[in-house]
Order: sequence, then C-alpha cells, then structure tokens
Amino acid sequence: MKIEQTVGRAVFESAAFHGRTGEFHIIVRPTEPGSFEQQLDWVIQAYRDGVEDLGIGMNSAVLRRFFVSDPANQARALEARAESNPESPDTPCAISWIGQPPAPPARVALWAYHVSDPRGLDKELSNGTLTLTRGEMAHRWTVGLTSCESGPGEQTREILGQYDDELGAWGSTLADNVLRTWFFVRDIDVNYHEFVAARREFFAAHGLTAQTHYIASSGIEGRAPDPRASITLDAWAVSGIRPEQIKYLAALDHLSPTHRYGVTFERGTAVGWRDRRHVIISGTASIDAGGNILHPGDVEKQCGRTLENIEALLKQAGAAMADMKMMVVYVRDTADFELARKLVGERVGDTPFVVVLAPVCRPGWLIEIEGLAIVAADNPGMAEF
Repeated sequence: MKIEQTVGRAVFESAAFHGRTGEFHIIVRPTEPGSFEQQLDWVIQAYRDGVEDLGIGMNSAVLRRFFVSDPANQARALEARAESNPESPDTPCAISWIGQPPAPPARVALWAYHVSDPRGLDKELSNGTLTLTRGEMAHRWTVGLTSCESGPGEQTREILGQYDDELGAWGSTLADNVLRTWFFVRDIDVNYHEFVAARREFFAAHGLTAQTHYIASSGIEGRAPDPRASITLDAWAVSGIRPEQIKYLAALDHLSPTHRYGVTFERGTAVGWRDRRHVIISGTASIDAGGNILHPGDVEKQCGRTLENIEALLKQAGAAMADMKMMVVYVRDTADFELARKLVGERVGDTPFVVVLAPVCRPGWLIEIEGLAIVAADNPGMAEF
C-alpha cells in the first residue's frame, strides 16, 4: 500500500515490502513554485518527517537520487544540506544528482531507497560507493562516475574502465555481479551513438554479449554538474551473488532483443532471495517484437504500449503492476508532463513515481518508464536479502 501525505509544501509518497527486513521506496516533490533553495528545503523537511513517521530512521537510507533542473548552478545548494551532500558524514548513503528537470512546479524531486533491519545495518561509504553488507553478500551502490575525456566514446571507456577496476578490487566483475546500471547521456540525440558503440565494445571484451547476457539498464538524457561530462554512470552490484539467483527477462512476444538494433542491455532482471524477488525493469518504451517504434507522435498510445511491455516483463517474473514499488517516467516534451502523470497514475495505482524531462535514446520515443517490483517468495536455499 502506498503512503501519501502532504508535508508543508511537498508531497511524500512511499511503498514498502515487509519481510525479515523492510524495503522502502520514497518519492518526494514540492507542490508549490519557489526558488531551488526553498524547494530543496521543503523536499528535505518532508522527507525527514515522512521517514520519521515510517519509523525507520535516517540511518536506513541506502540511495538518494535528486532530480534537478540545472545541476551546474544548483550544486552549491545541494552540497550545503546534509541529506543531499554526497560527502556528508551524518549517515552513510549513496547520493546521486542528475539533471533531469521534474514536472512543474518542481525544480527538484527525490527518490530515496531505504532498508530497515531490527538487527541493524552494516554500511560504509567510500569514494562514491555505499557498501551494505548483508551476511555473505555486499550490495554496492556506486553513483556519479564521470570523465572529462574529449568525447562521449572516450568518456564511456574511461568510466567503464574505472568501474571495472573498482569491481575487481571487490572480487567482482561486470558480467557476474552488476545487476543494474544507469547511463545518463548529455545531449543524447548527438552523443548516444558514440556511447553505445563504446559500451558494446567494452562489454564484448568483458564477456557481455548476445550469446551470454547483458545488464538491466537505462540509457537516457541526463546532465552532470560538470558541463564537460557527457556520460554519467550510476550502478548497483552485489558481491557474492550466485548465478542461480539471477534470471534475465525478455518477453519476446512484446519486445525485441536489444542487440537487434545495436544496443546492449537486458530488458529486465529478476533476482531471487530467500523471502522475496526483486524485478528490475530497465528503461522501457513503445517498441514491438521487431524492434520498431510504435505509435509515432502519439504520447498517449506510446504510454499505453510502454506499460503493456512492462506488464509482459513482470509476468515473466511472476509479478504484476501492483508489485511495483517505484517508477521513473521520462518524457521528451515538457508539454507532456501532465498527460504522462495522469496516464501512468491511472494504471499503476499505489506505485510512487516521478515524471522528469529526459529524451529517450531514439527521437521517435516520446516516453520511457523504468522501475522496480518486489514480490514475496519462498527460497530456503537462497541467501537472505
């Protein structure tokens, strides 16, 4: 069940899964116009109050992503507040900033992920990576990897090389341990093809091919605070995860394999734990089984097909739309903000979601949606989340 409450001048929404440990996905957005600093304060206050009402404490935070309208000029305000400062010593948390303007009147919106455990959490933050140790597993949320090399291809290779080195230091690899990536591409209509070629080349050299598997991902417009950065990477990896815990989702009656049109990511990934299953839904758009864009120019029909595709992926993992705990809705045109909010809200019920401006990798796609579902499971032989 979604919890929704208005706190001051912001709306706090959350959805949870309760097992031996609890998971909470939280969306906060301002409800009134204001300066960036004002809205950021409203969002943070509503977030604090909402977390207190949930009874989980701020120390349960694992990831916070701030969607902002102008990161180059808003970085100073974000650094000035503990909850949005990536280097804050208050409580360890991976904190991501991305230039994807939220729907008006917001200049800033927040997605926060929390894990609660009555036994306490073992967390450590180092060099932009939050490590959450859970028994034999170590979940690692890495955020804000960028490069200032000369072009998007070179930056992609530099970022992936840096991330691969970090994985190696943890005894992990891209192919075996990374469950989810986000590639934020500045000026995606211009830079996407170079990014895709560099990623495809790097992946192939590291055992990620059409014959093996890829990684659940979103490749979407997004800006880092440094205007020289064309590519930004956020990622989630789990050291110690076993192959039998992971199932890759395809729904080939609805969507084509991504390699058919030259890209390299999984449509979705189901991850099994002792008492639950995570279903990661990659950035999904209005596409058919042949890889074609459906309903060009019609955002309403594209939204419907996108949600239909997501339902097909969820079904393959034994989940349904009602199991979604959070969604991010990307639109290409600011004029579609309200329609997208209305259409998605009518279909997803209690799922918290945020609508942001972020063109998709092909100009013909007017909307893209990603998210995460969690369903109860009984897998006594698997590791505990």
